[in-house]
Amino acid sequence: MNQKATSLTWLAALAAMVVVLASTGCSKDFLNRDPYIGSSAGNFYQTADDAEAATIACYAPLQVEISDGAHFRWYFGDIVGDDADKGGSGDTDEPDLLEFENFFGDPSSGIVLGEWKTAYKGITYCNIALQNIPGIEMDEFQKLAYLGEAKFLRAYWYFNLVTTFGGVPLVTAPLAPSEYAQPRATAEEVWAQIVADLEDAAANLPEKSAYSVSATGRATRGAANALLAKAHLYQGNWSECRARCEEVVGSGEYFLDPNYGNIFTEAGENGPGSIWEIQYANNSGGNWGAQFWSEGTYTNVFQRARGTFAGYGFNLPTQDFVDEFEVWEEQIGPDLIEKVDPRLGYTVYQLGDNASDWGQLTEDATGMQSQYFPRKYFNPASELAPFGDPNPNGGSNDRVIRLADVLLMHAEACNQLGDDATAMASLNLVRSRAAVPTLAAGSAAGAALLDAIYHERRVELGLEGHRFFDLVRQGRAADVLEGFIPGKSELFPIPTAEITLSNGALTQNPGYE
Repeated sequence: MNQKATSLTWLAALAAMVVVLASTGCSKDFLNRDPYIGSSAGNFYQTADDAEAATIACYAPLQVEISDGAHFRWYFGDIVGDDADKGGSGDTDEPDLLEFENFFGDPSSGIVLGEWKTAYKGITYCNIALQNIPGIEMDEFQKLAYLGEAKFLRAYWYFNLVTTFGGVPLVTAPLAPSEYAQPRATAEEVWAQIVADLEDAAANLPEKSAYSVSATGRATRGAANALLAKAHLYQGNWSECRARCEEVVGSGEYFLDPNYGNIFTEAGENGPGSIWEIQYANNSGGNWGAQFWSEGTYTNVFQRARGTFAGYGFNLPTQDFVDEFEVWEEQIGPDLIEKVDPRLGYTVYQLGDNASDWGQLTEDATGMQSQYFPRKYFNPASELAPFGDPNPNGGSNDRVIRLADVLLMHAEACNQLGDDATAMASLNLVRSRAAVPTLAAGSAAGAALLDAIYHERRVELGLEGHRFFDLVRQGRAADVLEGFIPGKSELFPIPTAEITLSNGALTQNPGYE
């Protein structure tokens, strides 16, 4: 692509190109895609099959993780937070990320540009579907469900954008050439669009149980309600957050896997507590030069240890994060036995541990001096791509929203509304599954209970990309993160290339001028 075309210009041009993607197969295979050759806006959007293909096309940008620069939610959520250090081979390995970790990131970085462009690519596909599907003669309930999927995905992209950049251009339809240079909407306007899209999606999407196995990974009513709860959480709309959490929990569609250790295994993908996962497959044959057609993730290779583990060694857990996991003593017979929160061992590998079938983690084997490594996406060697380059073809799904997250959002909302008994009950459901001592009724209330909920979010959801964004929305980032600059560091910079190419329509975030 010509770098002198704005990403919004390029994305709008996709509407004219109309590259529509088809579905096949079972489970993750609904992502296996072939282009409809010879299709155009004039001859395509005619049938229910066309509507489904246009809807599935909306999922394609979820697999794009390398665009101008590597961009992952955990880059900002874990590394810019205090749960992990950058890692890699040294300071010169992803130096832009090191700058963001230290709160002086460069607006010209490909990391923020990739985040921006991929989100608007996803939004464009959603807008194309939302504009064209309504005119197709087909079953009205199915049509509303397809539109609900597109609205859910558009809301997901805008959620990522507004929590990363604040107010951004609000594009809700394919753009005409005269509309390519878009100004920023306010953050409040973006949040309002997110809420509106998710309310529509929740009203029209089927529950998880209504889908066949072949449709695993598609947006559901539960996913829409969970993301809507999170949108209200970020805005401090506690009653609305509570209500949506209770719809998810009360649906009976989800339950906590009794074994926390199952969640991040291949067998645990799309498990009972999974509300929505981005589906990845290790057998698409994608490569570094054709990321858009790969259905694999780069997270596996980026997070595995270096050396004999064939990884890049990013996202190294900090000592502060490891120390957050509880240690207590239990009386077992005549002896007091020290117990450690078992989630630590399923979240962090330590030197001396066996990393599944890769072997023992040692300094000699890794070539690194780190004592800790992230485990959740440290995939076994047996799960590497069966053909082609394994680096772009990691198979581990991104667990975007889990039931435990919803329960902890519910606990937080109830606490903020003064209902500490209900907050404690939701908190204890998460703790009980993790086999850590539950909190006795009345043992914590008000601010102390809120601190316990914050603690639980950190250890339950650790290294899943939540921490930095949680600290910012909680108003605690300046107190917790060294180098954080209030009034600046809450947001990341608008990409310089986008400001330049917008002819002045876009403005920069404070502190990055």
